[in-house]
Amino acid sequence: MKLLLRLSSYTLLTVLALSVTIVLFGVGNKPEVIGLGWELTHDDIARAKKILHEGAQIKPYELGTIELTENDLNLAGNYLLNRYWKSAVYIQLINNKLRFNVTITLPDNILGKYLNISFRLGNDSIYELPGITKFKVGKLLLPARLAAWVMQRIIHNTSLRDYYILATQPIKAVIIDQEQLTITYYSSAESLQQAREFLADSSANPAQAVYQKRLAEIVAGHDPEWRLSLAELLQPMFQLALQRSAPDSAIEENRLAILTVNDYVNQQQIPKLLDVPNAKPAQNTQYSAFMYKRIDLAQHFIGAAALTATMNGQLAKVMGEQKELSDAENGGSGFSFIDLAADKAGTKFGEIATSTPENARSIQKAMSAIRSYSEFMPDPRDLPEKMDAAEFHERFGSINSEEYLKISKEIDMRIAALSIYRRQTEK
Repeated sequence: MKLLLRLSSYTLLTVLALSVTIVLFGVGNKPEVIGLGWELTHDDIARAKKILHEGAQIKPYELGTIELTENDLNLAGNYLLNRYWKSAVYIQLINNKLRFNVTITLPDNILGKYLNISFRLGNDSIYELPGITKFKVGKLLLPARLAAWVMQRIIHNTSLRDYYILATQPIKAVIIDQEQLTITYYSSAESLQQAREFLADSSANPAQAVYQKRLAEIVAGHDPEWRLSLAELLQPMFQLALQRSAPDSAIEENRLAILTVNDYVNQQQIPKLLDVPNAKPAQNTQYSAFMYKRIDLAQHFIGAAALTATMNGQLAKVMGEQKELSDAENGGSGFSFIDLAADKAGTKFGEIATSTPENARSIQKAMSAIRSYSEFMPDPRDLPEKMDAAEFHERFGSINSEEYLKISKEIDMRIAALSIYRRQTEK
């Protein structure tokens, strides 16, 4: 028993020591990867999604192969990283190994603005997963075996374990050469179903239960003779966030409030977003949330805010434009500057609510006192909408045209004029 306790203590101390080393040597004020804040384009996102979903195309009990070039790896890697942080990764195929250089922007702190890490992955046999062959924190080179061992401990003793198993279990062979990375995989029906169930599991952070309970109370007390305003949901939720927040927890409390409201407002959209077959929406009766007598505006606003609160704001902005272009080209509701205005306002709201502790506290106070959604969402109903692809291209050409940018700038000005955003930007 004593030996087991000692081993556990040594393991913990080793992990802590490496974590301290990463902080001391990896954090600085200079990014080592050029291109921080990766500029996304619609083509980039479309290609990255295609790359990341290629593995889902295989049928159960069939052998499949994915071939990824260096460009594919960089596109998918930057797309994934920028979902969560303003960051950049540069991936190279060198000497039959994968070389990663990663820079991540950190929240405000006294140590530095950026975390810089580089490492290499390689394998001696194509039938084994690539492992760490080199690991650097800033300029400090760490033993590869130590880094690999600590990474394994972190993965297998945290929630990352389920992701790791789902990602690696079907892999049968990995070939790294000078031109591309080739992955051969085989998925059973059971493993595919397990993955779908795991992705469909929307079990919340335990701390979110407080917000879910408050939201249930708000909905239960709503007068069914009136439309449910999005402000009616957000105002008391941010009151709760204000009450619960300490200076260092305001951002996380805001994030939980936003995600909880989004889960409610957009829960009919969740199966579509996850692409999970046979998924069913919640059975509880609910009222649709409105802004300016429209359900879609509330959905777009809080959806964009939730995306921004959990990922890079630039990605949320481009995904909003991509959604409208898709609606125009694929027989949907058509391109709508009205929906785009809600996306932009929601993105701005999510950015401010989760940017700095000061902004997070300020917006809590402002939202706690609102009386109407017009205080955080300008009226967009005079803007063009319901344009199919032909009409959009005839009137605006592309999203880079002078005509398009004029309306986009007008939307930005309307949003910036609202006091709830202005008081943040003037600081």
